[in-house]
Amino acid sequence: MELKSSAFEAGGAIPAKYTCEGPDVSPPLSWSDVPTGTKTLALIMDDPDAPMGTWVHWVAWDIPATARSLDEDIPKRDTLANGMKQGTTDFRRIGYGGPCPPSGTHRYFFKLYALDTTLNLPNSTTKKDLERAMQGHILKQAELMGTYRRK
Repeated sequence: MELKSSAFEAGGAIPAKYTCEGPDVSPPLSWSDVPTGTKTLALIMDDPDAPMGTWVHWVAWDIPATARSLDEDIPKRDTLANGMKQGTTDFRRIGYGGPCPPSGTHRYFFKLYALDTTLNLPNSTTKKDLERAMQGHILKQAELMGTYRRK
């Protein structure tokens, strides 16, 4: 599986539009080579360089297996029309929260998981809850890393 964004290159800088210094909308993402047997996809975005430990920016699951992309500016709602669910981030809210590092350049990892099941988790779900629910169900995963440094 391969995960990409038309907004930034792998390993490159995430544009301010997708951060706390801009409108803080989610970037467009696309993927390919989803394995046979995939029932749903899940997505986690986090920052391992945060001073207090890994900071979670986005948690999503039950993305339809037929989907090959997420548009820019996904609504910050717990359930979307296509069945995708979004959980609680370390910002203590539902949906995407963009990069906002206190200092220095941070790395942001978007991790996409192909799952052999539908998770049906509550909207209070956190990264830890999602990782626990995915155990034993991951068929394949892909990762995209971007960086950000505040102006």
